[in-house]
Amino acid sequence: MRQRTGAIVCPRCERLIAANEKRCPNCGTWQPGMFGFGPVLYRWLGGKLDITNVITIVCIATYLLSLALDPMAIFRFTGGIFGILSPSGEALFSLGMTGRYAIYGGRFWTLCTAIFLHGGVLHILFNMGVMRMYLPNVEHLFGPVRAFLIFMVAGILGFVASVFLGGHNSVGASGAIFGLLGALISYGRRTGQSHITNQLWGSAIMMFVMGFLMSGVDNFAHAGGFVGGFVCANFMPTAGRREQPGELIAAGLLSVITLAGFVLSLIGFSFGGMR
Repeated sequence: MRQRTGAIVCPRCERLIAANEKRCPNCGTWQPGMFGFGPVLYRWLGGKLDITNVITIVCIATYLLSLALDPMAIFRFTGGIFGILSPSGEALFSLGMTGRYAIYGGRFWTLCTAIFLHGGVLHILFNMGVMRMYLPNVEHLFGPVRAFLIFMVAGILGFVASVFLGGHNSVGASGAIFGLLGALISYGRRTGQSHITNQLWGSAIMMFVMGFLMSGVDNFAHAGGFVGGFVCANFMPTAGRREQPGELIAAGLLSVITLAGFVLSLIGFSFGGMR
């Protein structure tokens, strides 16, 4: 529920203030209660949800839905071993696959929705396995809200690089996952932990090389996501400082845009049907 009365904790200085304060009297933060929605956003985005599990569940749900939209695609086995249990391109487009056609057609939300879509069972298994290795560490170092922001910003910038440099359709969380690696390397540099940074650089280089050796891999998304995560983490406080109102609002907006994007894509599918 929206809290407009009583006391809240200022997200910046962490002192008790009135929920309806326009500006924190202690540190000057503007709208510390975010019009009454601050405590709710913090509880749901930063206090209760396990970001890693939520993203995993969303990815699995959208993958199963992409198979359900065009069940016959399961039996086509295109693309060799990586084509096992692959959704059709039309099903992925109907859910929010990104690319020049989608972006130039005004479907900008696909830069968000495509992060949660995958092109086959091996694709999603590999991505979720690697994500679950790195995302909890980013969450521990930066906090859950900032970890989600790093993940999403890296994924979006990865697809921006893919669309405008690669020029092909793309789905998958790998760009966002490279962003997690970039964020961890950024943290290691900031804290002087060179041994950890060197290990992470080794993992990143190995994954980049694997991308060039395997067919159908979006290396532009990987590179863009890595840079996005590295830069984003450079400007973010670590977990010792509570999430700021702007960070909570940004995380909420990205969540809403992604959810609305799936809805808009499915509405377009319902009216247009499978082409």
